[in-house]
Amino acid sequence: MLIEQAAYGNRWRRVSPAAKGAFALAGLLAAFAAPTPPAAALVAALLAGIACLGAGVAPGLYLRVAAPAAGFLALSALTLLVTLDADLSWRWAPEAWPRVAALSARSLAALAALLGLVLTTPLSDLLGLLRRLRCPDVLLDLMVLCYRMLFVFSAALHDTATAQRARLGYASPRLTRRSLGLLAANLTLQVWQRAHALHLAAQARNGDGALRFLSPDFAHARRDTLLAAAAGSLLIAAARLGA
Repeated sequence: MLIEQAAYGNRWRRVSPAAKGAFALAGLLAAFAAPTPPAAALVAALLAGIACLGAGVAPGLYLRVAAPAAGFLALSALTLLVTLDADLSWRWAPEAWPRVAALSARSLAALAALLGLVLTTPLSDLLGLLRRLRCPDVLLDLMVLCYRMLFVFSAALHDTATAQRARLGYASPRLTRRSLGLLAANLTLQVWQRAHALHLAAQARNGDGALRFLSPDFAHARRDTLLAAAAGSLLIAAARLGA
């Protein structure tokens, strides 16, 4: 998946997750501290530039990962510009534009902060960080299982669609509709069966405790965290002065 490619292939792979988490938190604070939409947009641009130029995340990959969330944000902004009058008629509300612009810009900056974290930190490192922060074990286990099922779903989708294409299952509109229906039914069954098998495997191993992973040692973790805190402070200051 695209996020995993970036998480394992960037220049900050061996940087302490605590440092990257601290910088992401500073990015979130800067997003909410920005007093104007241009200031929040500046924060978003700085965070995206740091992820691409500093961590080495490919700009095309970054945009592909950010596109669904950015599209959802744009659609949400459009709905906020529509109001319902007393006679139940719809109309545009241009007077709401300043608030919508501020909300959208801050949301975009917050999205850039979170993308900078997930695109530079593998899930195993994030889990280790969250466990040190005393997050509930149940929540972390659910994250691991959902993460695993995403790969299972992706592999099943790819294999089934490849087999259908090999049999000319998409050669005509009628065959395409039939193939999509069979694909949805097959995926539902496969994911349910594999999830059930995973549950039985955990029970067979007496899996009644939290899932544990070995956390690697990160050199210069304290130094990296201090540098991240300093950079985050500068980012917050830039957000306040960017008006």
